[in-house]
Amino acid sequence: MEQKKYKRTTVTSALPYANGGVHIGHLAGVYVPADIYVRYLRLKKEDVMFVGGSDEHGVPITIRARKEGVTPQDIVDRYHKMIKDSFDEFGISFDVYSRTTSEMHRKTASEFFRKLYDEGKLTEETTKQYYDEEAKQFLADRYITGECPHCHNEGAYGDQCEKCGRDLDPTELINPRSTISGSTPVLKETKNWYLPLNEYQEWLKEWILQQHKEWRPNVYGQCKSWLDMDLQPRAMTRDLNWGIPVPVEGAEGKVLYVWFDAPIGYVSNTKELCESNPQRWGEWTKWWQDEDTRLVHFIGKDNIVFHCIIFPVMMKAHGKYIMPDNVPANEFLNLENDKISTSRNWAIWLHEYLRDFPGKQDVLRYVLTANAPETKDNNFTWRDFQERNNNELVAVYGNFVNRALQLTKKYWNGVVPECGELSETDRQTLDEFKDVKQKVEELLDVFKFRDAQKEAMNLARIGNRYITECEPWKVWKTDPKRVETILNISLQLVANLAIAFEPFLPFSSKKLRDMLNITDFDWNQLGQTDLLKAGHQLAEPQLLFEKIEDDVIEAQLQRLEDIKKQNEAAQYKAKDVKPTVSFEDFEKLDIRVGLIKSCEKVKKSKKLLQFCIDDGTGTDRTILSGIAQFYDNPQELVGKRVLFVANFAPRKMMGIESQGMILSAVDFDETLSVVTTSRDVKPGSQVG
Repeated sequence: MEQKKYKRTTVTSALPYANGGVHIGHLAGVYVPADIYVRYLRLKKEDVMFVGGSDEHGVPITIRARKEGVTPQDIVDRYHKMIKDSFDEFGISFDVYSRTTSEMHRKTASEFFRKLYDEGKLTEETTKQYYDEEAKQFLADRYITGECPHCHNEGAYGDQCEKCGRDLDPTELINPRSTISGSTPVLKETKNWYLPLNEYQEWLKEWILQQHKEWRPNVYGQCKSWLDMDLQPRAMTRDLNWGIPVPVEGAEGKVLYVWFDAPIGYVSNTKELCESNPQRWGEWTKWWQDEDTRLVHFIGKDNIVFHCIIFPVMMKAHGKYIMPDNVPANEFLNLENDKISTSRNWAIWLHEYLRDFPGKQDVLRYVLTANAPETKDNNFTWRDFQERNNNELVAVYGNFVNRALQLTKKYWNGVVPECGELSETDRQTLDEFKDVKQKVEELLDVFKFRDAQKEAMNLARIGNRYITECEPWKVWKTDPKRVETILNISLQLVANLAIAFEPFLPFSSKKLRDMLNITDFDWNQLGQTDLLKAGHQLAEPQLLFEKIEDDVIEAQLQRLEDIKKQNEAAQYKAKDVKPTVSFEDFEKLDIRVGLIKSCEKVKKSKKLLQFCIDDGTGTDRTILSGIAQFYDNPQELVGKRVLFVANFAPRKMMGIESQGMILSAVDFDETLSVVTTSRDVKPGSQVG
């Protein structure tokens, strides 16, 4: 299918959550590739808008505000400024970077929702949700914790268990409790408005699975897995007090779902930009509602469903918006072979990097692009960071530039010499170099930034090899004219490097242009061998990059080691005591001693063990427990006297009725052990 020619391109990058800083995982997954692509389009003189902004609503912000004793607005103000300043210093070249707490956004999101509501595109449903009677409010999923029904982690959230990774519904939690008051929530009816994703399933299948087979395999595959299931209506409103109020009568105390509100931020931020400079940008509608506009979303893989299914359905339901042409989502970047975790502070934060490595924005951009997790999760290590800087940026790129400029200064006082008759070596070098524009362009057009950067670096390798083979410092003594040609060709390669690396390393390219005494280049000049005319005066050469010494890297590794020790110390700290219960409530539990007569894994279940217990009554008792992962050989439990709750209501699992619950202790390292007696107490003995 022939690629459509567009008049302009709208590029968005996922709105970072204003609940903390930006780390290298965000940069590698979203912001560096988006910036490379936008800079490339600008170099080609294409009409492009780069839209960013902070996502400032949602439950995690309210939780953080509550913990710190400040308002949610205080939190988002703090982190919006930190994020924006870091992006500016790092060279992420947004045309607009705004926020979802702006008045423009409130108005835009409200009007969008109201249009869907008025046209009957949303369904109204009354469901039962958890309500905190002490705090007198409905509880968002993250305000509810309890025991995971799958792995029995007691700290699972209402939407997900972070231990086993399962998505949850709050009603699935065992012994749920409110994180606000600590009380047990009750189910109470509430009304919300839903986006009927199921009604758009066939359209989504045609649009994505048939029309966009060129999308990255990870994006296409995740979309297909969702579309192979039956999509269900999804609530677009929440019972919260932080967010954009639902613009419907009778919806007091409800706000727009953050994943309805946030992507509309791309649109509201575009409106802000267009209103601030209408002469440059024109009407906002041409960037979002004109079929001659190409829309590209840069996101991480955790946002695929929202940008490829939910947001497109919202825009389709609205009726006036264009659909994304591509969504080049990246996988995740790990840090020193461990998953980046903001809660464990296992991350390299952008604002800290900029403090510790002043002037080295391009080093991080280069390394993150070289390790870009484009098709699978990848890894960042400080040693690799150092090696790529020293062995590639310094020893290859920087070395070639320095050799060419210093030799020109030495032999021609920094003036570009004439290019004379070409030798076979010259022709071979120029032949290697002639296809660079086509190669880099073809890769950038399909979002293969890692390979495109390799092709750009290959220019420097060609140049280094050329100078080494030609040995101008030796030839100068016998044939100065020959050296003129060698240096002219070398300088043309240097000038081309400034163009080829502009999307990837903008600070270094600017520094190189200054040394070449050239104001600007055009992408279409890439590959030309007459960019610097004979007689052109170059500026004073400088080192483009500098080595990073071992002690600098050791300091960063030590910081991570200290963080690891802090996390381990925190891990071995007892959890907070649960809310107080009355003695009468405790007396309701009938805890007894049972003798394990047999124990085996339940067929077709990875987690359940089936116990046969002598409970002292003369009739054996069957109890199922989800602890199989902690006992490779269940037979080792036979003969042990364990404690169990005898008066739990029977519960069926995998077709087997469980008649109680065996008590287990979870160690600080998350391992588990059944609770046993220290001597042979008779089965049926009560604990009290």
